[in-house]
Amino acid sequence: MSKKSTADGYKNNRVGPILRAGDVAQAAIQAVEDDNPGKEVHIEDRTAYIRIECEDECVLTRASMEAALGRPFQMRELEINLGSFSGQIDTSPERIRFYLAHHI
Repeated sequence: MSKKSTADGYKNNRVGPILRAGDVAQAAIQAVEDDNPGKEVHIEDRTAYIRIECEDECVLTRASMEAALGRPFQMRELEINLGSFSGQIDTSPERIRFYLAHHI
């Protein structure tokens, strides 16, 4: 995990969810780490919300969320907690993918 300066935000190609703080956000951190092997996951905890980002693409699956939460999970529950996101988004009942169509 690393912290980033918001002043340097324009210099990166990071994408991912911005979630309201809580158990879903904490589970999403673990799920993103599991679903994006080999990628550096950047976490910015602002108390009220948590920004989770990976370079170029960030995948989050229902199976990983269920494993992290220890209970059944539907992706719409993540969408309820999704305050915003960086990049473009592609959703399905099994996963959410944040990605860049064009690199900076």
